[in-house]
Amino acid sequence: MSLAGALALGVAPASPAAARPAGDPLARYHHQQLHWKSCLLGPDDAVGKELEQAGAQCADVTVPLDYARPEGRTITVALSRIRGTDTAHRVGALLLNSGGPGGPTIGDPPWVRSAMKDVAARYDVIGVDPRFVGRSTPLDCAWPTGSMIRGAGTGRAGFDRMVAFSADLARRCRTHAGDLLPYATTRNTARDMDVIRAALGERRISYLGYSYGSYLGQVYATMFPGRTDRVVLDGVANPAVYGPRLLRGSEEANRHALRDWADWTAAHHATYGLGRTRSAVLAGVEAARSAAARTPLRVGGYRVDEHALPVVVFNGLSQDNPTAYGDFAQGVRDLRRAAEGRTVTPSPWLASVLEFMLTGHESAYGSAQTAILCGDVPAPRDPETYWRDLRRAGTRDRLFAPVTNNISPCAFWDPPRERPTTIRDDQRALLVNATGDPRTTYRNARAVHRNWPSSRLVTLRGADQHGVYGAFGSACVDTTVNAYLATGRLPAGDVSCPRPTP
Repeated sequence: MSLAGALALGVAPASPAAARPAGDPLARYHHQQLHWKSCLLGPDDAVGKELEQAGAQCADVTVPLDYARPEGRTITVALSRIRGTDTAHRVGALLLNSGGPGGPTIGDPPWVRSAMKDVAARYDVIGVDPRFVGRSTPLDCAWPTGSMIRGAGTGRAGFDRMVAFSADLARRCRTHAGDLLPYATTRNTARDMDVIRAALGERRISYLGYSYGSYLGQVYATMFPGRTDRVVLDGVANPAVYGPRLLRGSEEANRHALRDWADWTAAHHATYGLGRTRSAVLAGVEAARSAAARTPLRVGGYRVDEHALPVVVFNGLSQDNPTAYGDFAQGVRDLRRAAEGRTVTPSPWLASVLEFMLTGHESAYGSAQTAILCGDVPAPRDPETYWRDLRRAGTRDRLFAPVTNNISPCAFWDPPRERPTTIRDDQRALLVNATGDPRTTYRNARAVHRNWPSSRLVTLRGADQHGVYGAFGSACVDTTVNAYLATGRLPAGDVSCPRPTP
């Protein structure tokens, strides 16, 4: 792929003497002048319009592709900023990361400021599209899918198809983005964050990271001690299990979330017609799964097979609210009708999931996500390792275990150039997690908290929610986080928040 256009936006080449001044080989990056401009890219740019209405401006930060060769090739990282208005009580810059990895965050400052309420006036809230994501220099492997995640199927033939599928995705990345892959890592994203800190003129930065963003925050604070102020990690990733197989161990949390959704859906049988009891609703999900295992379901212009259907279900289970539950219920209703041989036009939610999974529309998202995971931590390379894990999981769970234990392109990736970061055990941070989180499980949040005696854990009880602060409507959680952002003082002890009553 050509990066000529992106690289032309970099800082002017420095002289050899200026490129490596004594004491700071990154001086030209740390001291670059940021040129703030409108975030609007065109009349159809919904994110840009929202940022513009919120008073945000955008800029590009130039960073080295390879930090071992800072005088070499450069890439750009895109920022948005809503400046604080209470300059007399200014805290500093609050950098955001919404997870993924590979998720764009440039559009997040408006809603985060809303969650922060009055304390937002004391911060410059900074959205960042990490390297190779969104508006930053892109990494795109020209995939026919937006995700490497698939179910393994029900037998060896299905698993072998997934081996071939994963090997092909890895081959496409080497072909289309091989020059960038070695530099798509969390450690390099953390290095970019420190360039951003310096370019913003900040001695320290505060940070709010969700999901994968919680791991990025841990890596940054470890690599750059003393350069963080207030750190909030929501949906806490455990560095001990982070890597290409990070979903392993989440099966029970997903089964729990599926049961809770089935209870809600049964109570709304008049609307969705999926059954009046939990067991009836779950039986319908299983009927669709088993039908897809026999013959791919025709859903609009898509064919949903045994590899795709479990991922559709998985995608339906991360947000615990009536809107998300209803969208998922409509999608399951469409799948059940397709399993009965009926002609189906997918609901908007299901159509978007299938477009993401079964077309190349979001190839760049899946490419960046996979490159980061594979570039951070090595995965087992022998397909038989995954097959053994799948067989060990057995047939008790035909939905989630075939997804969480399946092979991925990381089995066919070049080994990472750096070892994973060993996270410090003296981190001061406010950790936030829901007990039923099906992505970053509560068990992992507690493990991180145990390893950090100086941290505090805010627990939202009774919710199957991934990402809580500002996203769930818990006044208890939001007030606790905002008090920390306002004062810099962690709570005296851990905080337990009940699920809000409807």
